[in-house]
Amino acid sequence: MLLQTAMLQIEKFHDSQGAARTYRRILKLDPHNKVAWYNLGVIAQQDDRKSDAREAYEKALKIDPQYESALFNEAILLRPSEPDRAMGLLKRVIAVDPKAGTAHLNLGHILADKHQVDGAKNEFRRAVEIDPSLRSSVPERFQGSISPSSTSNQAGSTR
Repeated sequence: MLLQTAMLQIEKFHDSQGAARTYRRILKLDPHNKVAWYNLGVIAQQDDRKSDAREAYEKALKIDPQYESALFNEAILLRPSEPDRAMGLLKRVIAVDPKAGTAHLNLGHILADKHQVDGAKNEFRRAVEIDPSLRSSVPERFQGSISPSSTSNQAGSTR
């Protein structure tokens, strides 16, 4: 019930601070509520409180090390300052869900920044195979490495 209240506070009333108070109430009742920790992280990240966001995501991940949303958001948070750590988190997302197109896309960006061109090409290709709408997010210099056939429907594929 409190989780629904917090969601309403954010979605309907745009009251992230009220939602944060509700999530903290939830955590007093259940300190192992990964959703509450995760959402506190989201709120902190939106408020540009990076260390609070990271702490909240880490607490969610201690409860559930495969919590895909927390893994992904922490990776995005760390990408500018700790790309190697972000890369490890994105690989964990992909291990949980190999069809996580945005994880492949972000991993491709990190590899491109590290001048690991072949790895970046592979990740961008995978991202677009999974979700063709991600093609526009692939850097222009890698657009040519994504074959036109990779944007076709892969439903019949055994890969």
